[in-house]
Amino acid sequence: MVKCSGWKINQGSKDVLPLAPRKEILTMFDENVFEEFKKKLINDNEQQYGQEIRAKYGHDSLERANTKIKEMTKAQYAEVEQLSQELNRTLKAAFELGDPRCDLAQRACELHKRWLCFFWDHYSKESHLGVAQMYVDDPRFTAYYDKIMPGCALFLHDALQIFCG
Repeated sequence: MVKCSGWKINQGSKDVLPLAPRKEILTMFDENVFEEFKKKLINDNEQQYGQEIRAKYGHDSLERANTKIKEMTKAQYAEVEQLSQELNRTLKAAFELGDPRCDLAQRACELHKRWLCFFWDHYSKESHLGVAQMYVDDPRFTAYYDKIMPGCALFLHDALQIFCG
């Protein structure tokens, strides 16, 4: 590659792009990749849980959640990912203490609430308790939290009962 007065020339090819516009193209590419990533998240969720969610919570509820994902920025997505990691670390530490009433367990519940609000357009304690119940009733969700440590799903359920009570 040869740089000439702000232009980039790939030797052996006919690609000639000014450096600044190339940066804009990369940004557009990144945005397109992120948009496709969000579409895949929505489609995967639809395939795995769509019918079930619509039956339990209604079509509009799922569509509102999908809209929140569609409108999510890269910064918001990075925040939700960081929040998810913090939640899992906090939950594990609280679980190791063994008391769902402890401050750390209640901190995990607050983090869980914040995480949910990235996907829900309206938070209610009743809905949060419904999710907590699903974590122990549905083996798919139990397995997710029990990967942190066996028993974490039930522990989170119990902590959320206190948090929302």
